[in-house]
Amino acid sequence: MPSHTSSLRKFLKDKTNFPLIAAPMFLVSTPGLVIAACKSGIVGSFPALNQRTSEGFEAWLEEIGAALQLTEAAPYAVNLIVHATNPRLEDDLALCVAHKVPIIITSLGINPDVITAVHDYGGFVLHDVTTLRHAHKAAEAGVDGLIAVAAGAGGHGGSLNPFGFVNEVRKLFDGVLVLAGALSNGSDIFAAQAMGADFAYMGTRFISTTESGAVEGYKAMICESEAVDIVYTSVVSGVPGNFFRQRLEAAGIDMGSLTAAADSKKLKRISEEAKAWQTIWSAGHGVGSIHDVPSVADLITRLKAEYDAARSRVCTA
Repeated sequence: MPSHTSSLRKFLKDKTNFPLIAAPMFLVSTPGLVIAACKSGIVGSFPALNQRTSEGFEAWLEEIGAALQLTEAAPYAVNLIVHATNPRLEDDLALCVAHKVPIIITSLGINPDVITAVHDYGGFVLHDVTTLRHAHKAAEAGVDGLIAVAAGAGGHGGSLNPFGFVNEVRKLFDGVLVLAGALSNGSDIFAAQAMGADFAYMGTRFISTTESGAVEGYKAMICESEAVDIVYTSVVSGVPGNFFRQRLEAAGIDMGSLTAAADSKKLKRISEEAKAWQTIWSAGHGVGSIHDVPSVADLITRLKAEYDAARSRVCTA
């Protein structure tokens, strides 16, 4: 019988038509975004905590499942925070099991019980990692794929260069590898594969789409900003991440204190973090390449064309 890791690679190859995952974005990813992504042939995803209750979360699972049930759509994924600060993990995991969510993306810790529960119903587990130590732990725990969150990624980003990170992860893990960090166009997706990743992980580019749950001011800031406007700090959630300088300043945060704050790695309570993220918006270093607000379907069509052009340019050079 094939291993889970080899089964995931075949599953994704058979069920998608483009090597891209629309990353789960806190307070931004909506059922509409997920459904549009999946219907366009890529994996769409959302955090369970984007719904304030487990009952609301189940309603979203039912909505997405009904919309994709009779289509040739790509699979969807749910992001579960497995850290002890998430009081809903057990209830939300039970709902994922009941609805047989195809892919679970785990973040902020390894929980063997989650992996076992997902494997028992035939699902797959991708796990976010920001360091090589995290990658070792996740591989040993039996996840099916790793998401290498490199420097410049939106949200809880890492600090490692993607070239070095991917090369080192590939030494210890031959399963599905997804690369995250400042990927904004189709040539970036092609480059991720050339480096050794199977899939690209794109979040910030999907904030500025019509189906995104981001407010209009957030989308406008995405389109108007550059990489220099992104600040890496743990002051918002207790774990280092990338946030807009403009929103940090508007919140009255002392910019001179952020270097020291980045050394903190104690995750804040979910309720406290959610309040902060509503006004202190996150984005990755790829913002400088984003200048419009297309539909998800139109964006993916564009990304595919850019990907094909990059591959043709390199392969015929």
